[in-house]
Amino acid sequence: MKTLFVNACTRKESRTLELSNYLLDKIGGNIETINLYDLDLKPFTEEMINFRDKCIMEDNFDDSMFDLAKKFTNADLIVIGAPTWDLSFPSVLKLFIEHINVVELTFQYGPWGDIIPKCSADRLIYITTAGGAVNEEQSFGYIKALCNTFYGIKKLDLIKAENLDFENSNVEEIMSKTKEEIDKLF
Repeated sequence: MKTLFVNACTRKESRTLELSNYLLDKIGGNIETINLYDLDLKPFTEEMINFRDKCIMEDNFDDSMFDLAKKFTNADLIVIGAPTWDLSFPSVLKLFIEHINVVELTFQYGPWGDIIPKCSADRLIYITTAGGAVNEEQSFGYIKALCNTFYGIKKLDLIKAENLDFENSNVEEIMSKTKEEIDKLF
């Protein structure tokens, strides 16, 4: 099984990364990690869009621009570790999504405009932590919609540790209970 870990954690001492690593240790096997902050992803410019469209029309996905989409498409299991910031995930994750959404590679359109997923993964696990409450619709909800509509990934798990930054929060207890949730998954 090929597992792809999409790491959207910026801090080395990230609680989200701690939970992600705990999960990945449980999974074991062949794990490829993409550290999004190491990639220097840029939003698409007109030039990039035109080049991508040209490659799609020519059915040529050899350029490195498509490497992330290929990795995402070919993974059997996808794990995303992304802290909750300002009611959503870090912008670097949105940039990653922009780079992997490639028609004819991660999905295609049928003759009547119906979406045909092309991803191999049958499961995605989304891990997040938050100082306050996690608003699932503004973070995980977006990922869930993409998985259900474009990627064909139907089994989705949300692992969250929330309310970590309040004065009376017992961070160790919250993290421990979240690790117990992970244990139940595997």
